[in-house]
Amino acid sequence: MKKISLVVISAVLLTACVSKKKYLALEKENGETTSALNKVRIENEELESKFQIIQERVDAYNSKISALTADNDVKFETVGNVAVISNQTKQKMAETLKNVDQEKLSQATSLKDSMNLAVSYNLRKSLDSNNLNEDDDIAIDIDETVVMISISDKLLFNSGSYTVSNKANNILQKLSDVINSEPSIEVMVEGHTDARSIRTPKISDNWDLSVLRATSVVRKLQDNYSVAPEKLIASGRSSYLPIADNETKTSRARNRRTRIVLLPNINKFFALMASN
Repeated sequence: MKKISLVVISAVLLTACVSKKKYLALEKENGETTSALNKVRIENEELESKFQIIQERVDAYNSKISALTADNDVKFETVGNVAVISNQTKQKMAETLKNVDQEKLSQATSLKDSMNLAVSYNLRKSLDSNNLNEDDDIAIDIDETVVMISISDKLLFNSGSYTVSNKANNILQKLSDVINSEPSIEVMVEGHTDARSIRTPKISDNWDLSVLRATSVVRKLQDNYSVAPEKLIASGRSSYLPIADNETKTSRARNRRTRIVLLPNINKFFALMASN
């Protein structure tokens, strides 16, 4: 009898031990599953949050596009690799082109050509000069997104001098308006000379003269027209980038120039030039 009781007790204890092990194993497995589920839930919430942010951005962009589409005056058009201009600017350009020399206008074969003519016309019109030679005294070109304005030295300096004359005030005012309208714009002012050698007590050579003239224009823009100096670069090119030969008085005069290179917003550039 005692022997039977011991067997029964042993069987019960053995069964209890096995059940406990299974329980602990199941409990561990349940904990791991719960942890994994919590991790997935957290990751899912993070993804939903990121998706919501992206969706809000998409909605905002779509709203802007819809607004631009609804307003015909602010639709934009790409001008080749040059720039992007609005329909409103194109309309202003069309009005300006009515005043441009028709022979020159007939040679404009693209929107870029028309934009060059319109900007050139308005900039020239802003100058207080009745003797302005449109071909030699000022030349404006737009290449990619760069506006390059070449100005004859006779419009900026007195003969043999690197001091900016008062007759340059009008054009420098216009240019400073454009420069100051764009916080990120940078401006390079390049001085160019003809090939004749120069040497005075104050000027060593053509390199010196070209740099001195560029620096004078930069100082004028900073001191008189409040252009931030960090936007400005003064550069002298001496006589080594001529636009004409140096054989005649006329060709040498063309080479004596200051070139102002800037990266503007074309719409603002045109609007300011057209405000005269």
